[in-house]
Amino acid sequence: MASLLSSVRAGLRTGLPVECRSFVTSATQPATWTHKSLRTGVIARKKGMTAMWDEWGVRIPVTVLQLEQCQVVQVLNEETHGYTALQIGSTDRTPKNVTMPMLGHFAKAGVEPKRKLVEFEVTPDAVLPVGTELVASHFVPGQFVDCSAPTMGKGFQGAMKRHGFGGQPATHGTSLTHRSLGSTGQRKDPGKVFKGKKMAGRMGGEQATVQSLKVMKIDNDLNLIYVKGAVPGVDDQFVKVRDAIKKRGDKIAPADVLPLPFPTIQPEAVKAMPRELVAKTGGSDPYVMQE
Repeated sequence: MASLLSSVRAGLRTGLPVECRSFVTSATQPATWTHKSLRTGVIARKKGMTAMWDEWGVRIPVTVLQLEQCQVVQVLNEETHGYTALQIGSTDRTPKNVTMPMLGHFAKAGVEPKRKLVEFEVTPDAVLPVGTELVASHFVPGQFVDCSAPTMGKGFQGAMKRHGFGGQPATHGTSLTHRSLGSTGQRKDPGKVFKGKKMAGRMGGEQATVQSLKVMKIDNDLNLIYVKGAVPGVDDQFVKVRDAIKKRGDKIAPADVLPLPFPTIQPEAVKAMPRELVAKTGGSDPYVMQE
């Protein structure tokens, strides 16, 4: 077991395995973004909320998402898996806390063990080589993204908090049942409570997606993505971020930033960029009365 563990750890340091090199050579050919192209998403960590002010002084609430060692771990192709997707990993993990099968999986890809793995379905022209690192500039300011994460867990809650019921009357003889959900069934017929009835139970902790959030700012030095509005989950939660599914074609981003970086941003381009990229709001001053 010790020799196997040492060989796996040695594989993590040697880089990309031999069986992947031929794929990398073919996958690095230049590709062109089209309206039908489906890029990969990224795994970010929610760092909390703050606010921005646009050029007119309007306050915009934003959620800060940070990318940590986000890399391509595996390529799933149509021939072997029936669909085309990329397995993305995020946040390096100590090898001693990883199981042997997963150590072998990461060693085959030539990347450090990751805390979180997520598959993103892509089109064949958006496939990236194994080991490619994804950074915040994979997205552009002004474009729209979808953010998915488990919601905050609330534990066991009553029907009023869980489903928004109005409760029982506050007067006219109501005693100790003000927050009760009331009747749950009928009389002798059917004589049961139907499945799916809204009742007290476990609340939160379910996968949720907030669609079409606007990217307000990109920080290239800290790998931060500022998105307008709220994102599901608690702070430090892993969040899946990808191009908005309902904003296809030219609607996904302003015309001056299209086409999107495809299949992802090049490292040389990131080095030439300024640290912060801020989305333009445009329009007229909202504080000036129009005649």
